[in-house]
Amino acid sequence: MTHGTPSSLSASSLAASDLIEHAGKVIAVHINYPSRAAERGRTPSVPSYFLKPTSSLSTGGPVERHAGCELFAYEGEIAVVIGRTARRVTPEEAWSFVAGVTASNDLGVYDLRAADKGSNLRSKGGDGYTPVGPALIPAESIDPAALRVRTWLDGELVQDDTTEDLLFSLPLIVADLSQVITLEPGDIILTGTPAGASVALPGQTIEVEVDSPSAGLTSGRLTSTVVEGTTPFAAFGAQPEPDEKQREEAWGSRRPSASAGPASPEIPASEPATVLTPEVRERLEKTATATLSAQMRKMGIANCAIEGLQATKPGTKAIGLARTLRYVPNREDLFKEFGGGFNAQKRGIESLGEGDILVMDARGEAGSGTYGDILALRAQVRGAAAIISDGGIRDRAAVEDLDIPTFYQFAHPSVLGRKHVPWAVDETIACGGTTVQPGDVIVADEDGIVVIPPSLVEQVSREAAEQEVQDEFVFEQVKAGHEIEGLFPPNAEWKARFDEWKAAKK
Repeated sequence: MTHGTPSSLSASSLAASDLIEHAGKVIAVHINYPSRAAERGRTPSVPSYFLKPTSSLSTGGPVERHAGCELFAYEGEIAVVIGRTARRVTPEEAWSFVAGVTASNDLGVYDLRAADKGSNLRSKGGDGYTPVGPALIPAESIDPAALRVRTWLDGELVQDDTTEDLLFSLPLIVADLSQVITLEPGDIILTGTPAGASVALPGQTIEVEVDSPSAGLTSGRLTSTVVEGTTPFAAFGAQPEPDEKQREEAWGSRRPSASAGPASPEIPASEPATVLTPEVRERLEKTATATLSAQMRKMGIANCAIEGLQATKPGTKAIGLARTLRYVPNREDLFKEFGGGFNAQKRGIESLGEGDILVMDARGEAGSGTYGDILALRAQVRGAAAIISDGGIRDRAAVEDLDIPTFYQFAHPSVLGRKHVPWAVDETIACGGTTVQPGDVIVADEDGIVVIPPSLVEQVSREAAEQEVQDEFVFEQVKAGHEIEGLFPPNAEWKARFDEWKAAKK
């Protein structure tokens, strides 16, 4: 594509496709919103920039998350479009060099940042990674300090901020760039993103809108749908390298929410191969939770059941090792700092491995959802065996349609910020009236949910399996007409008869 450089451009003559045709360069500001600076944990004293190729421009529509990548991040932004050549202009006069503003989305894959060395070329320069449009709002009709940018993910508002208290005003950015770069008609400047930028998954839709509430003008909604790439990276170049730091920054949190709470002792999670051996798992599969609970009582542990929950998959049995997630009561300042981005809830989901069961401590508060269909689906994709929460659930019908069994108290339409702040992962929690530690064995069936310490699971499973055989014998005798007295529990006579019955079954 040949990008023109006309002497001037006006907002009235430009559609989104025209923006792309005339763009000579795309410049993006790193951090400009105080809310974003708070997430990142750093507030710049002067603006800094990076370039994006014009081949990254699009008018929206499908956008590919590169094959092999997981951290596809969106950033709703206000795009400033230059209307006439600007060189060494002042902040006071800079706005007169602007044709207008529109919506943009500074998309990127954080998996590729390791090879960028700060340039953002590979991570944010992909084809279609800078959608703009759909309409240009004329600069002369608006106050650059009274604009609003909003972003929706699958219809849920996730970013909402204004230009009133930007670190660097839009005219200042234009003036600053013009000191060293000639800004030409059609050049596009992305002016930073507010808090709430995060990760989008294949199948999700992102919408961005810029408007001037006081002038009643809007860009309209810029819509992009994420699709999964199918072509892997060639072996000769840098490969995707996601790590915890990149996950934290992509999801948008300044620091992991788990670090916000008081320090707790390290409780190493047990390895499934050493705890849930094939023999132990086979016994647990054949043993009801009622029987396991009875054996736990015999060992002196009476409070071992998670109570008061219902299941999305009645009749399905779930067995796995516990991973834990704790919520604390909502407090607005804490939710603002720790509720968004790569918070403890998302960290808990993303840490799940094959056969894990995520157990949530919501304090028995069911007045908002602690998970919904997207998080449950993500847990399923990661191989988790179940999700358990003593709080509420959202999107119940969609969650019930998934293969993964989940357990919850009540359905509720509200998001977790109404009642909860996601606070910490993999620490000792309370759920449904009992204590759960990372690495505990969880067994859930129609009778309920039992928590077994890993040190006891071999003995509990063995003795419970024996109890199941005894119960089968007793059931047969009662069915045949025998009285309970002496049979249940058995006296010496019935014990002998049981031994004979068991020997005959072998």
